[in-house]
Amino acid sequence: MELEANNQSSSEGNTSFFKTLFNGLNAIIGVGMLSMPYALASGGWLTLILLVAISSASFYAGILTKRCMDMNPNKIKTYAQIGEYAYGKIGKNIVSTVLFADIYLVLTGYLILEGDNLHNLYPNINIHLHGINIGGKESFVMIIALIVLPTIWLEDLRILAYISTTGVLSGFVILVSVFWVGCFGGLGFKNEDEVLNWKGIPMAMSLYMFSFSANPVFPVLYSSMQNKHHFSKVLLIGFICATLCYTSMAIMGYLMFGSTIQSQITLNLPTHKLSSKIAIYTAWITPLSKFALMMEPIASTAETWFPKYQKNTSRSFKILLRTTLLVTQVIVAIIIPFFGSLMSLVGALLSATASITVPCLCYLKISKNNGKLIEKMFIWVIVVFSVVIVIIGTYTSLRSIIRDTIRHHSH
Repeated sequence: MELEANNQSSSEGNTSFFKTLFNGLNAIIGVGMLSMPYALASGGWLTLILLVAISSASFYAGILTKRCMDMNPNKIKTYAQIGEYAYGKIGKNIVSTVLFADIYLVLTGYLILEGDNLHNLYPNINIHLHGINIGGKESFVMIIALIVLPTIWLEDLRILAYISTTGVLSGFVILVSVFWVGCFGGLGFKNEDEVLNWKGIPMAMSLYMFSFSANPVFPVLYSSMQNKHHFSKVLLIGFICATLCYTSMAIMGYLMFGSTIQSQITLNLPTHKLSSKIAIYTAWITPLSKFALMMEPIASTAETWFPKYQKNTSRSFKILLRTTLLVTQVIVAIIIPFFGSLMSLVGALLSATASITVPCLCYLKISKNNGKLIEKMFIWVIVVFSVVIVIIGTYTSLRSIIRDTIRHHSH
């Protein structure tokens, strides 16, 4: 994307191994951690195999992304350029569209997440405006939007980049806090014997996929790395750490709350406990630190829709465009206030496509005259696996969103 291309000129080849590793961890370990217990409770213990399989497929797709870039290092710097190199302008447009929709809905999910957690802490807060009563969750969604609004107007995001690195630390803080609540908060760990729930597998599969959807960020990390031959190690360490964190959170949360687990584990935690408050507030701060950085790629892409303004984009136009994007996300978050179902849809339809299907198909096209037949057959297996996630997960998620939306607005 345009943001990525702009960043390359100043950052290419300067980033050390450990900084790249930290940035990679920050990209892979995200708010999906909060939904891991809900995913496990939906599908049962055997779906942990799916979690490992999706992590492995995403890791391998990341390796293929690196290989695609190695085919023409001077020409391929961004994720969209991989699509263009493989399939021309159509490929670039498809990849850009998938990325835009993916990030747009992830940010919308952040607003829902913030609204849910703050409403859980302060259930009695409502907004009364000119005779209109706005519910607690909706009120907090709008308040959070107003808080992040000035940050998305910034053009120099280097300061926010430093703030966003707290994402890795906050993930571990949440994990330790939940463990503390289970051990010393009086909840304990129960024995759950749901081995496999066929009806819940699509939901579990989609949420696992959403949590491993960092592949579109990898071209930026790879291009900026000083010693690029170490990038495979960065991916391996990153995915191993993420898989361990997600698996630990899934098991702990499921043993603590069983089938009563909500879409975010923070909604189940007793709010009067200090460790619970630490987990909830950390979960609240994390999306805020990443919001502006994640908004920039879709804002940059949206600017290309207005070629008249793109060459000499005015400051006021940029502010108007970013504000409009945020307003539309607030509207979507209020209409569809179901974090688990929305993230399941994003994971199934967009994350699986962007993080597995696209890099695999692009690599197969770019290296059609090279490579071993066995490896290509293995890659096609991964492609089929991702397409299954897309079809089954999207159908189940849409059905769940429609059902919950009708039920929510009928009350």
